[in-house]
Amino acid sequence: MPVEITWWGHATATVRDSGVRVLTDPLFARRLAHLRRRRGELPGPRAALADVALVSHLHADHLHLPSLARLAPGTRLLVPYGAGRAVRGLRRLAATRGLRVTEVRPGDEVVVGEVRIRAVPAAHDGRRLPYGPSRVPALGYVLRGEAVTYFAGDTGLFDRMAQVVGECDVALLPVGGWGPFLGHGHLDAGRAAQALARLGARGAVPVHYGTYWPIGLDGVRPHEFHAPGQEFVRHAERLAPQAVVHRLDHGQTVLLEAAR
Repeated sequence: MPVEITWWGHATATVRDSGVRVLTDPLFARRLAHLRRRRGELPGPRAALADVALVSHLHADHLHLPSLARLAPGTRLLVPYGAGRAVRGLRRLAATRGLRVTEVRPGDEVVVGEVRIRAVPAAHDGRRLPYGPSRVPALGYVLRGEAVTYFAGDTGLFDRMAQVVGECDVALLPVGGWGPFLGHGHLDAGRAAQALARLGARGAVPVHYGTYWPIGLDGVRPHEFHAPGQEFVRHAERLAPQAVVHRLDHGQTVLLEAAR
């Protein structure tokens, strides 16, 4: 059975494996604070259909309460341990919407249908900025079903990335951001290609670029907004020639045959 990956924009994607729909970092907003969605139609109701939704960390463009409110009652929601304490409104939203929230630490595993989901560390500031000092570790997730899919969330390179992720068929890797410059704890196109080489994955889908851009900066360094996906393809051809990069348009789906 092929694994199906649909990219909705930013870090939001649906991975369908073994009949289980896994939604990553749901963000369905035209505008978020100083950011505006500049590419891709706002995803429709189909994008919010999931058996389980994963939240990698507490930044508002990854844990977005109005977007989580679009999930159907009964949807499983995995969040970093401590999120319920750090994010006002998450527990209330879960209760009113009937979401089944599980807080996880690196190494924790949750089984949904035929898919086993393991939380892994990420090198990123996981705080709910700018609301407080609560330090909640950022996470990535490894999905094991017909294939092994790594969703990196937001992360920088770290020494044990390949060891903590393990064998991997396809990696959803952040390759950009929403501003001209990326700070510590992020992958740009070149570092994402280095990560892909370390992981040894057969395939990759670049995410976290080309969707949101600060209001008023439309004409400032536009290549920083548009280029990371293609730059990742170029770097990956050199650093990770074993991998096929699937550079998706917003709302586009790719079907991947599982190796096992």
